[in-house]
Amino acid sequence: MKKSVLWAVMLMLVMSMFLAACSGGKETATEDAGTKDDETPATEETAKPVEGGTVTYAVDTAPEGIFDPAFSGSIVDSDIQSFTADNIYTVNDDLVYEPHLASWEISEDNLTYTFTLKEGVKWHNGETLTVNDWVFALETLAHPDYAGPRYNYVQGIKGAQDVKDGKAEKISGVEVIDDYNVKITFAEKKINNLENLWPTPMPQKAYEGIAVKDLMESDPVRKNPVGLGPFKFKNLVAGEYVELERFDDYWQGAPKLDGVVVKVIDPSLTAGAFEKGEIDLMSIRPADLEQIGGLENVTVEETNGVAYSYIGLRFGSRDKEAGKSVADNDKFESKELRQALLHAIDREALIKAFLSGKGSVANTVIPSTFWASADPSELNGYEYSPEKAKELLATAGYEDTNGDGFVEDPEGKEFKISFGHYAGPATFEGRSKAIMQNWNDIGVKTELATGQLIEFNLYNEMKDNDDKALEAFFGSWSTGADPDPEALWGSHFEWNYGRYVDEEGDKLIADTKSDAAFDQAYREKAFVDWQKHFNENLLALPLWENMDLYAVNKRLQGVHVNALTSLNNVHEWTVTE
Repeated sequence: MKKSVLWAVMLMLVMSMFLAACSGGKETATEDAGTKDDETPATEETAKPVEGGTVTYAVDTAPEGIFDPAFSGSIVDSDIQSFTADNIYTVNDDLVYEPHLASWEISEDNLTYTFTLKEGVKWHNGETLTVNDWVFALETLAHPDYAGPRYNYVQGIKGAQDVKDGKAEKISGVEVIDDYNVKITFAEKKINNLENLWPTPMPQKAYEGIAVKDLMESDPVRKNPVGLGPFKFKNLVAGEYVELERFDDYWQGAPKLDGVVVKVIDPSLTAGAFEKGEIDLMSIRPADLEQIGGLENVTVEETNGVAYSYIGLRFGSRDKEAGKSVADNDKFESKELRQALLHAIDREALIKAFLSGKGSVANTVIPSTFWASADPSELNGYEYSPEKAKELLATAGYEDTNGDGFVEDPEGKEFKISFGHYAGPATFEGRSKAIMQNWNDIGVKTELATGQLIEFNLYNEMKDNDDKALEAFFGSWSTGADPDPEALWGSHFEWNYGRYVDEEGDKLIADTKSDAAFDQAYREKAFVDWQKHFNENLLALPLWENMDLYAVNKRLQGVHVNALTSLNNVHEWTVTE
């Protein structure tokens, strides 16, 4: 069996290769990398915004090219939509939902919401927004032929399931009063019905004549999207950039910029691109912090966000027709095996080596930013302990019976894990190797799925289609403003990529938004109860919470960073040159 000391040697080699590729940075970044508030150059204080101008927002992964929020699943596509789309509600810095395109009143029984839409709001094609556009979106998500991942945002509406099942053409719980008023009645009284309601209208006129089953691949979604946001599409070169131009009829006032270019760049070139002034804003990775933070023309903003990383485990497959997970893979059935795999991972070392310390070990999938996050003292810590991992393996019957240094399963058959990770910066290869080495060190033979890191969009397709090569897979997830874990960790939801069936967990999640959960203390306890269950059973392996880092060119003004994004109030952005 390979000795654990190999982890340290391998880590040093991987880091040395990575740092060399980045033209010589230090192993970890200091906490004060970048310009502090009290170090702002005097020139920035006196610089005044110019009229117009174009900003380049950089990403290091190509978008999938799905530009209607109802169909997209990529964070890059979502970033683009922050410029082009708009919602019924918005979320403030305290993660509280507030009126935006509409205001609302709630009935005494908390079942019916009456929404009043702002009048005079224009789509990019000149059409006027009405509640019919929003109702069209809700009914599209409920349609039997809807191929996107967000049915969960309408399933709580009374009658939505009947539409999904083909028993009705219209959602009975949606009552259009007039062009600017609509009543929506939910099937059950839940504390977060509003948060779980789809907020983004669809341009009904632009989608006219396109069958629901064809919408996701249609030109209005892929090539010529029509939105309500401050910027509209001008040009698209797949895999390279998306060019947006100012929408003068934006309902909150014409944007101050002429346009925005969302540009895909090689992550190894990030620092150089900022130094040359080629890009203005980017969500950066910790490994880039040392170089970028030292640039005179760049400020680095950092915040505790709502994202975390984990390792998913394959328990089954998805019956897409029935919309159900089917537990037909028992490879990870043993709880002791799952716990051993987490004990085997040196998460602190991974954070230090590959996140430059900009992260914290997590034993839950509710980020600490939220009031709902369990106190660490209430959860198993799963400290790094190869010895404990080996004990758990032995208890579960995983033993090396042939002397090759790797365990066989309880039936004496060969046991190995195919582990998948998506492609990206140099640190991704090192991170994947480190995780596999950790597992190999405890005698669990682990190999890289497909033999190489997988292009990001292909990786997502493989997860969507339950590719058998991804027995275990690295993932990162941003929760959004609502801590409700159901969309990713509920048994039969599309984003439950492990495809496990956990009835007890489903009941505990349901309790977090039950009638009783209108009492905040009860709701907090319900969230903790579910996290204890998840933490004990480890149907996925939580790794760490990510700290969000944003590099901002000092010529760009008006950027406001919160726990969710840096793309707030983009219509107010200006440049000084």
